[in-house]
Amino acid sequence: SILGQAGGANRNQKKNWIRQRKRVVSSTDSRGPVAYKRSAEKYLLVDGYNIVFAWDELNELAKDNIDAARDRLMDILCNYQAYMGMTLILVFDAYKVKGGIGQMLDYHNIHVVYTKEAETADQYIEKLAHNMGREHDVTVATSDGLEQLIIRGQGCKLWSAREFYAEVKRVEEAIRRQVE
Repeated sequence: SILGQAGGANRNQKKNWIRQRKRVVSSTDSRGPVAYKRSAEKYLLVDGYNIVFAWDELNELAKDNIDAARDRLMDILCNYQAYMGMTLILVFDAYKVKGGIGQMLDYHNIHVVYTKEAETADQYIEKLAHNMGREHDVTVATSDGLEQLIIRGQGCKLWSAREFYAEVKRVEEAIRRQVE
């Protein structure tokens, strides 16, 4: 059935977003030890609702309309990604959605993930950080204390919601100056 096929359609699509690590071989002896270096590609993983409820502007909007707050964050992050040029993955919890199969979609220039039933954004980000953190330049934006400890243990950089807000405002100002 169509629904049965769609149930696994998005499974493991994140693998397409991850570049393979580069093998570096000594120029003098190709049989020598092989070292792996981090990919130059940068990734930013954002804990969506954690940021929405931490930023005053979005938190106020969420009190009236959570969808509007989520959409506003997506638009802000599209501008940020366009300026910074990294791969940006925004993750929202959908773990309370009965029968939720999870969903991955592209919104303009960013990837948006809605977790499946019984999976939190924290769990999803931790899995990605575990799979990518040692081989890629990965930064995670969240203020969740436990998640921060786990993320640092995976070799990722970390921005609290407050630090990420300051970074986004810095980029918005740089964009404004370029446009003027």
